[in-house]
Amino acid sequence: MRTLILSHESTIHKRMSDSIDYFGGNDAIFRNKDLLQVKYLPDEDRIIGRNEQLNDLGSSLRPALKGQTPNHVLIYGKTGTGKSLCSKFMARQLKTRAAADDVRVGTAYVDCFQDSTETQAVKSIAIQLNDDAGGELRIPAAGLSTGDYYRKLWTVVDDYYDVVIVILDEIDKLDGDNVLMQLSRAVESGKLTSSTLGVIGISNKIQYKDTLNERVKSSLSEREFVFPPYDANQLRAILESRQDAFRDGALSDAVPPRVAALAAREHGDARKAIDILRFAGEIAEDAGDSVVREAHVNKAHEREEQNRVADLISKSTPHSRFVLIALANIVQQRGDDEAWVPTNDIYDVYRTVCKGDGAEPLKKRRIRDILSELEFLSIIDQDLRGKGQGQGNYMVNRLSEVKPTIVIKACADAD
Repeated sequence: MRTLILSHESTIHKRMSDSIDYFGGNDAIFRNKDLLQVKYLPDEDRIIGRNEQLNDLGSSLRPALKGQTPNHVLIYGKTGTGKSLCSKFMARQLKTRAAADDVRVGTAYVDCFQDSTETQAVKSIAIQLNDDAGGELRIPAAGLSTGDYYRKLWTVVDDYYDVVIVILDEIDKLDGDNVLMQLSRAVESGKLTSSTLGVIGISNKIQYKDTLNERVKSSLSEREFVFPPYDANQLRAILESRQDAFRDGALSDAVPPRVAALAAREHGDARKAIDILRFAGEIAEDAGDSVVREAHVNKAHEREEQNRVADLISKSTPHSRFVLIALANIVQQRGDDEAWVPTNDIYDVYRTVCKGDGAEPLKKRRIRDILSELEFLSIIDQDLRGKGQGQGNYMVNRLSEVKPTIVIKACADAD
């Protein structure tokens, strides 16, 4: 019996050893793919073209080095312009520098798209700061009121830190502005007695500040910085600084400038440029090629375009998607992916889309605002045209380097 069992086990082992290797062989393309991930926080020598912005942030946060209240900061700019990267980097540098002078600096990062309610945001800040300090205070993931989470937060900050920096990314996605009010007035209102706190708010929307009530604007007394899109030279330098993600000889010399040119032409987005580079490597890897070439970049660019639009649209309101569906449908009917469409035409089809979805259409003025927001996100382009002498002007719109089929699919997937 034992002989039979051993024989059976030997047969199973042989079958397993002869089975297909679903994980692939040795990686011929990548040395360290983490260098091409969004979550990767680079060292200073890999942060390209943002010296002015880093200096501005450093100046605003400098008081914290002595345990004093830093300036609150609002940062604006399109996606992929280094806003989150520079904020996280400066917070890390501040924490290290301050520690050398026995000043306890804590940092918390909140993605307001994920933690969009007041309770979620405050809970996230409190848990991060408590965990980083090794605090003994118990902060449950659920079951407390918003007020209780605030009380936990103030206790953690006063007990373990001299200064806290809170980064609120995509701050415009927060439900209301009470979080900003509470954080910016924590010292003034007596919630913090032995510590202080600074806020870095990050938004893609330059008009964000206009949505705040006057009390919040007054309590912030913030500094505002705008991060411009990267140009082709900066994008190329960024990509070249990440070349050690690939094995020696695995990246064609023509690839970084090709990716940089594509990204600069369309959005100046470093995050997307890095995504294209990573996708190109994965496409080459899947094809069994040992070198990443321009042909792989072209395929990666199409894949990134789909991901980019899907990501942006997933964060849009239903009516923003209705507007995009209307524009994409008109473009498809005209058979020209670069067709310019007057706002009035879009509005007429938008009303039909709303009716089909059972939604109440917004006023035309609000649709104009939505189209402006979509232009800011680089999903569409806009141009002001004249009707003729004394006839006034009108706005035309087109999809920005995006195929209508991709837009329609992304809108459908986001529902």
